[in-house]
Amino acid sequence: MKHRIRKLDVHLVSTPVTGGFADATRKVETIGYLVVRVTTDSGLEGIGITYHEVGGEATSALINRNMAPRLIGRDPLETDAIWHEFFHYLRGVGRKGLMYCALSAVDIALWDLKGKITGLPLYRLLGGNRTRVPVYASGGWTSYSDEELVAEMKGMVSRGFRTIKFKLGYEGGRNPRRDVQRVRKVREAVGPDIDLLVDANNCFDAATAIQLANNIREYDIMLFEEPVFADDIPGLARFKRGTDIPLGTGEHEYTKFGLRDLLIHDAVDIVQVDGARVGGYTEMLKCAALTEAWNVKFAPHAMENIHLHLVAAVPNGLFLERLLMFEDITAKLFKDAPVPVDGYMHVPDLPGLGLALDMDFIHEHDETSPLSHG
Repeated sequence: MKHRIRKLDVHLVSTPVTGGFADATRKVETIGYLVVRVTTDSGLEGIGITYHEVGGEATSALINRNMAPRLIGRDPLETDAIWHEFFHYLRGVGRKGLMYCALSAVDIALWDLKGKITGLPLYRLLGGNRTRVPVYASGGWTSYSDEELVAEMKGMVSRGFRTIKFKLGYEGGRNPRRDVQRVRKVREAVGPDIDLLVDANNCFDAATAIQLANNIREYDIMLFEEPVFADDIPGLARFKRGTDIPLGTGEHEYTKFGLRDLLIHDAVDIVQVDGARVGGYTEMLKCAALTEAWNVKFAPHAMENIHLHLVAAVPNGLFLERLLMFEDITAKLFKDAPVPVDGYMHVPDLPGLGLALDMDFIHEHDETSPLSHG
């Protein structure tokens, strides 16, 4: 039976952030998702999501006005062909940013449909056999007091996480000595057996970041994420030469071409591309292949429920990231989505992504009237 796309719906769902979350470079005021639902003429529905913090309205308009009309009547199995058509059609309005968020959400929905059409979980469709994947907890904002930071990190450990991440760049990156003190306090609080990851959110220049990295090296840091501006590839390479703490970056790269440049310039150890930005599963598979060819680790940024099947299928998949600030809205957006247990997430043995939307929650919190084509 040949399936055709009959309808596409877009929803914007967000909630305000309470608690004054801020990293070194910005304050987080809202969190949310742009949700795409692609329905076939046989009634199967694929779901895809991207971020809705800033620019979600523009992304939804792009999907509805420019992408949806070109999808109606198409075979959802043609993921690579559809991806490349949109790549060329939309290249004049952006080869990074919102355009790729839109393409990512649509592509993820098509891959979810591909699993449902074949009756296979995506990790099996991709040739994988891991049924559980390590996951780390992520939080520890620079806006926290030292006491709040330590309490949250200890709370992560008490929930069974063996790997935890927190922010560097205290006072906007102007006080690296305080960062050293905070790293020391976290290490002393959680003990020697917990893996620590730190994230500077682009705030330092390379020289400062290298000095800070070498000043916290004694606390056994597993990963230093985005020490300099994401587009400063020379700075990333300089950082990598200046310390033996593994360098993580890539969440702000778009397409395999951006990742290629990081790899060619020896500017990354652990690749953190994000399927909700980089171009969905179609492009993530190519990014994963590049990381395998360069013999570096593949550890996607955030969106753990979307990335779960992919990391389960990739030989060099390291772990998933569980952003604590998204836990509440994620639990409400999906019905019975997988949650971490003792530091692992178990892969649903269900077709596609194995996720089901809570449409009552979505309709109640949709910022616009549901936008639909078909």
